[in-house]
Amino acid sequence: MSRRHRANPREVLADPRYGDVMVTKFTHALMRGGAKSVAERVLYGAFDRIAERTNQDPLTVFRQAVENIKPDVETRSRRVGGSTYQIPVEVRPARRQALAIRWLIEAARARSERTMLERLAGEFTDAASARGAAYKKRENTHSMARANRAFSHYRW
Repeated sequence: MSRRHRANPREVLADPRYGDVMVTKFTHALMRGGAKSVAERVLYGAFDRIAERTNQDPLTVFRQAVENIKPDVETRSRRVGGSTYQIPVEVRPARRQALAIRWLIEAARARSERTMLERLAGEFTDAASARGAAYKKRENTHSMARANRAFSHYRW
């Protein structure tokens, strides 16, 4: 990380099917080994599955899922006088979104459904209704921050 100046975030283009930047970011995070078309096929298939099951707009379900998973606070390690403390800090908006996307993909990959398409669709619907593994991860992060509120005066 450069000490001179902050790196400028790159411009991300909206995806071709929904015209949404967050869908593009999710596709990029889902992609493995540069197989973008495969990642797009999986994500769009999951959106189609959501539309079949719930009769709702898949984009609104996706946005609600990401919104429910975004963490407000997290803990950062800080070394003070030979001891390491977990200090609760607020999460920047760009990091909130990145963490939510990452946690959704991790939770979907850990699910037991047959295909990744079904796993993603299931995790999106669970997260949109405030349950599932990704939501549990967010709640664990928040409870860890609440438990370490006593160390918040060490914030830098």
